[in-house]
Amino acid sequence: MQFSKFAGSDESITRLGFGAMGLGGTLGSYQEEELIRSVLHSLEKGVNLIDTARAYGDSERLVGKALKEWTGKKPFLASKIQSRYPGGVGWGTVIPVEEAFPKGWLRESTEISLRELDVDCIDLMQLHQYWPQWNKHEYWLEELLQLKQEGKIRYIGVSLPDQRHDIALPLVQSGMVDAVQTVFNIFDPLALDCLIPFCQENNVAFIARCIMDEGGLSGFLTEDTKFEDSDYRKSFFDYVPRSMYMERIDRLRQFVPQYADSLAELAIKFVLKHPGVTTALVSMHVPEYADQNIAVLAKDPLPDEVFEEIFRYHRWIRNFYDTKFW
Repeated sequence: MQFSKFAGSDESITRLGFGAMGLGGTLGSYQEEELIRSVLHSLEKGVNLIDTARAYGDSERLVGKALKEWTGKKPFLASKIQSRYPGGVGWGTVIPVEEAFPKGWLRESTEISLRELDVDCIDLMQLHQYWPQWNKHEYWLEELLQLKQEGKIRYIGVSLPDQRHDIALPLVQSGMVDAVQTVFNIFDPLALDCLIPFCQENNVAFIARCIMDEGGLSGFLTEDTKFEDSDYRKSFFDYVPRSMYMERIDRLRQFVPQYADSLAELAIKFVLKHPGVTTALVSMHVPEYADQNIAVLAKDPLPDEVFEEIFRYHRWIRNFYDTKFW
């Protein structure tokens, strides 16, 4: 298992975290008992960070039920405050903070999360969206600081609304937050240009999400792969013709098995290569896949020259939110 220090503290967290969006049904239907067991399984394997959100359906409740059964050391628990923007959209374009997170809502949403998770304190509470225009309305930060003072949360963070990682640079430099979460993977490595080094310099935790590009980088996708209507990926992979996506995946197969035993392993090794990545979130609601992902942490990292080749020549920048919400 690999660990890193969270936000300049002495607190060690695993470099792979349990991304709990899959517990809410957005990545396919599973029995509740299976999902609870998946959380316990990953904890048993040594993972000590769980990232969930108010917007992830039943995810918080199921994490809470799993934690009631867990007899080991309490994991580092992260959640996110759900936006109240009308219609639940607003991911791809700037929205007023007063509409996304009106005064009083941050406390109310946090209290709901505490009840659903059945805990007294959440280690990291994040805004589920963030735009730099919000910095001139610091009431949202004041509310979170008050919750921190009351012992209901320990750290404050933001989750960026899409791949535009540079919008967080002023916030990282300001010292206002402890963590930033955003998209980072083989296809979209741009956070390495500025955001990750800025986070390192300012003792801000960098949390990578979508490291498998919603599973596409694992190589599971075929021309005939079908998704349930409730599955988040139903339209994701057809942002462009699916054959184009698969062609990009096939280009990565040249690195397997010499540098990774699978495409999924290659994706994880790529994201964890830079020491500025505090933790990388991956769906672990299927124990078999969780085992494979966790096993990567005991293997040799990508050689520098291989990492550089992938970084330079295999990027494929796409903003899924362009077509999903615009």
